[in-house]
Amino acid sequence: MILAIVGPTGVGKTRMSVELAKRYNGIIINCDAMQVYKGLDIGTAKIREEEKEGILHYLFDFVDVRDNYTVYDYQKDVRALLDRFADRNIIFVGGTGLYLRAALYDYRFNEEDEKVVDESLSNDELYQLCLQKDPNCSIHKNNRKRMIRFLKRGLEPPVNPVLLYPTIFIGLTTDRDHLYQIINQRVDKMIAEGLIEEAKSFFVQKIYSKALMTGIGYKELYSYFEGKCSLEESIDLIKKNSRHYAKRQYTFFRHQLPVQWFEVNYDHFEKTVAEVDQFIIKTNNKF
Repeated sequence: MILAIVGPTGVGKTRMSVELAKRYNGIIINCDAMQVYKGLDIGTAKIREEEKEGILHYLFDFVDVRDNYTVYDYQKDVRALLDRFADRNIIFVGGTGLYLRAALYDYRFNEEDEKVVDESLSNDELYQLCLQKDPNCSIHKNNRKRMIRFLKRGLEPPVNPVLLYPTIFIGLTTDRDHLYQIINQRVDKMIAEGLIEEAKSFFVQKIYSKALMTGIGYKELYSYFEGKCSLEESIDLIKKNSRHYAKRQYTFFRHQLPVQWFEVNYDHFEKTVAEVDQFIIKTNNKF
């Protein structure tokens, strides 16, 4: 059985994945594009060792931050795991919907320059095309060359994508005001736990990799380190960008995946787990 726990940043996906893994004796596979990188711990809210509760976790914390780990790399790695653990219950958890689609659907990859891009389009128009191709696209709209390259190559979704692996998609949600409150408090907690120091450790090494220059929580602090904004402005921007990212995640999951949504009961999380568990039992019997 394959489960996929999705939803916006901060909603409680990690906690749910561990609870379900304990119930179904499953393994957990990451589908968050930033949590693959070593050292990006606080800013990505990466699961701590003690939080794993003995559950095997894969595709977390294994790529050097200087490297560029692509969705193509993820597809290859995750399908190897799906073959390896074909006899186990597998739980995907994370907020990068494109990674999940590439893993589970019949997505293929084209060579560069195979697609024609109208290079007369404005930067704003190119940027909108990039977001259509990948709602989590982090290329800056002023980086025209990268946008064109991105549109010419990479993931090519089929017209009618076919789910290759029977999967139960579970979405966690809460009302918008509450989610934004959770996100703001989460950023404050990250700062208190040492996010500034974590980001500074890469900055002093003069590491300007894609992960650091596009990752929320890192790119904003780099601007602060470079004297482009105050620390307060940087933190406010992390919160703002996190909220905007949550909105994009909702859009992707609601339109690109057959998700069954569950309102999270934060006061009694076990009730949400039980509700999800009943849905899994009912749905799995249909496969």
